[in-house]
Amino acid sequence: MVFSQEPLGRDFFALFGLQHRFALDMSELEVLYRDMQARVHPDKFASAGEADKRLAMQLATHANEAYLTLKSPLKRAQYLLHLAGHDPQIEHNTAMPTDFLIEQMEWREAVIEAREAADVAELDRLHHRMRKEISLQYDALHQALDARTDHARAAEVVRQLMFQEKLLHEIDDALEAVEA
Repeated sequence: MVFSQEPLGRDFFALFGLQHRFALDMSELEVLYRDMQARVHPDKFASAGEADKRLAMQLATHANEAYLTLKSPLKRAQYLLHLAGHDPQIEHNTAMPTDFLIEQMEWREAVIEAREAADVAELDRLHHRMRKEISLQYDALHQALDARTDHARAAEVVRQLMFQEKLLHEIDDALEAVEA
């Protein structure tokens, strides 16, 4: 065997030697990921035995999944909640603060109106406003997860961010359709 299976049992943070924190240095994560891939990429083991080829593929897949999870702030927050044993109940808990839901409806109406009017400037303005809202939510996640260890609040923010990220994609789709 060329290397051990031990990394397969590590959580995604431990795999890269990182602390369990929401705030990560993305350039450090990138370097750690590239280093890991350089060590375990299946192409390096093309002439190895079948067991080593299979293990290399499993390790590369695990490293890819870890990297993609940690690279995405929303996925990283969900993963941290999972590691802490806190289920954000994404599929089951659809309760949101009323003001948040009203705001989401107003956003969607504004996107629909701007799209129907082919108003690129308005869609662009909505895009930038939503990006700012999402950024504030990620700041709230950082506080909830790293500063206060408030898993209930973090789960609430994660659920809200899922709505906001979807809305941002709708804005981008509208912009693309109008500009086409």
